[in-house]
Amino acid sequence: MREFTVGKAGDGPYGIAEGPDGALWITLVHSGRIARLTAEGEVTDHPLDSAASGPSIITAGSDGALWFTRNRDDRIGRISTDGETTSFTVRGAPFGITTGPDGALWFTEMNTDTIGRITTDGQVTEFPLPTTGGFASMIVTGPDDALWFTLNQANAIGRITVTGEVTLHELPTPGAAPVGITRGPDDALWFAEIGAGQIGRITGDGVITEFSLPDRAARPHAIAAAPDGGCWLTEWAANRVAHIAFDGRVTEYELPTPASEPHGLAVTADGTVWTALETGSVAHHVPGGDLG
Repeated sequence: MREFTVGKAGDGPYGIAEGPDGALWITLVHSGRIARLTAEGEVTDHPLDSAASGPSIITAGSDGALWFTRNRDDRIGRISTDGETTSFTVRGAPFGITTGPDGALWFTEMNTDTIGRITTDGQVTEFPLPTTGGFASMIVTGPDDALWFTLNQANAIGRITVTGEVTLHELPTPGAAPVGITRGPDDALWFAEIGAGQIGRITGDGVITEFSLPDRAARPHAIAAAPDGGCWLTEWAANRVAHIAFDGRVTEYELPTPASEPHGLAVTADGTVWTALETGSVAHHVPGGDLG
């Protein structure tokens, strides 16, 4: 297990994604910066045009750049692999973002019950959701070439086609408060229920299964597919990362630094797990190795 410092105390590493250059790109939510981290631990810091922009979730775009949400100033940001930044105005506290099947970036707007779409040249389209105060959170492209997203306060999983047709699936557990969502290796959608201490799975036809974590107070937050099967997730309140198998078996790993606040995570092409720790670091775990 290794930890790499990527910011000062209070910078708040939050979202993380592997870039087309093989490096890890991390949002520093509290200081308005983007960090680039190599596997060898070299860090490059890129300040944005506003320290109060709140960069949150980041993803690799179809144009070879990284795209991210600026949750606090209602913008979508873009950063090239050589550090050039631009941004585009949207509405409603954008949060989750993913590259869609059409090559555009699709994002959630937490405060407007809206799913947004932005092309790589900055053209924005918005699609209203049939909710009020649903708090759309994370979003991912599914195996059916639609976008799947979590509705944290509406306690539901949503699906939107590239033409804007929306379907909602209510969760069986009240107050589950889903956040992270990913396309699993089994072509189902897996999601983290931060309010219930569970991991959910939904098939393309809407069949939902829920798996309880050993620690129901762990507050699972982000989730990412593992290339060798199952998914990895962060347990924010328990200072752990965990792996869940297709049958629901959970293996948990303590992070070495106490109260490190694990948020986003990325599983890279080599199968290793990188976790953004809001206290200022990124943790690197090689599955099968010793995390402690």
